[in-house]
Amino acid sequence: MSILGSTGSIGCNTVDLLARNPGTFSVQALTGNRNVKLLAEQALQLGAKLAVVADESLYGELKDLLSGSAVEVAAGDAAVVEAAARPSDIVVAAIVGTAGLKPTLQATRRGALVALANKETLVSAGAIMTEEVKNGGATLIPVDSEHSAIFQVFDFERAESVSKITLTASGGPFREKTLAEMQVMTPAQAVAHPNWDMGAKISIDSATMMNKGLEMIEAFHLFPVTSDEIEVLVHPQSVIHSMVSYVDGSVLAQLGTPDMRTPIAYALAWPARMAAPSETLSLANIGTLTFEAPDLVRFPALRLARESLEAGGSAPTVLNAANEIAVAAFLGGQIGFLDIAQTVERVLDDMDTVALADIETVFAIDAEARRRTAVLISKI
Repeated sequence: MSILGSTGSIGCNTVDLLARNPGTFSVQALTGNRNVKLLAEQALQLGAKLAVVADESLYGELKDLLSGSAVEVAAGDAAVVEAAARPSDIVVAAIVGTAGLKPTLQATRRGALVALANKETLVSAGAIMTEEVKNGGATLIPVDSEHSAIFQVFDFERAESVSKITLTASGGPFREKTLAEMQVMTPAQAVAHPNWDMGAKISIDSATMMNKGLEMIEAFHLFPVTSDEIEVLVHPQSVIHSMVSYVDGSVLAQLGTPDMRTPIAYALAWPARMAAPSETLSLANIGTLTFEAPDLVRFPALRLARESLEAGGSAPTVLNAANEIAVAAFLGGQIGFLDIAQTVERVLDDMDTVALADIETVFAIDAEARRRTAVLISKI
């Protein structure tokens, strides 16, 4: 197997699972963005054949850290794509953002089983990506806890019997905050998720609920349902990870403690299961599970995502690109929390929706959306 983005949150959880199951997997390649110290430690721990750092300026440092070992060293975006092309049965696609699109495509084109944690790949280029999966004979197993839950209880052989799928959302750290309170929230407050331990970008997306919007678009491409058959329900305890409703009134749900190692383990062992160190769920100790409809006034990102999904074409690509730039600007102290969704909406209004003919079109639209978002941010 190979792990694209091994130094991120999903990557570190995957490494933890591999370390707990020595001899089960042979690690072909690991890639990281800039954390060369952790990348080198992981490569030595797992006996990886190749370690790649995306930032070319860090090649020398990574080479020094792995000097004397049998680990091959490479750097740069092209090397990350080459790592995805290496002959591994399983590729964990865990690079955050659109940066993960090219290497994930590379893995699908050679027919690998792709444990997909990079939701932006399907959001930005969903139709193209699913066609590539079909043509390459690849298998996509979702790693997001919500999509993994649906995957586990969805009857693919009788998809017509499904009436809807429900993505559950924790509501994030600002679920009970007013708009006035959210206006002054800091990045440190926004990344403090009440249930999950995630990276900064995904944590901010959870706080705005854009994460759930992106997951809604991703679900549209992963499962044979219409956009009207996808709903979002706020479930603060994060115990029911998602549900599938059937035409006979049955509702099947997958439950578990909020630990990403559970869906990762499911993807790695599919169609079997492997042991994971997640805490055993005790409903008696939890006592109560609560649910509420999402507030689209306080969390407009969810509305923007649904509108983008229904518009189709390039709209989700623009949504994702603008959001990445806006989130980075918020984390950098350039804009306020509520400015994130407002900026994304302005960029969506400013750009025409066009058909996505090929992957080059996706990258061109992505780049233009990022440029326009940066211009807007500079004026705030």
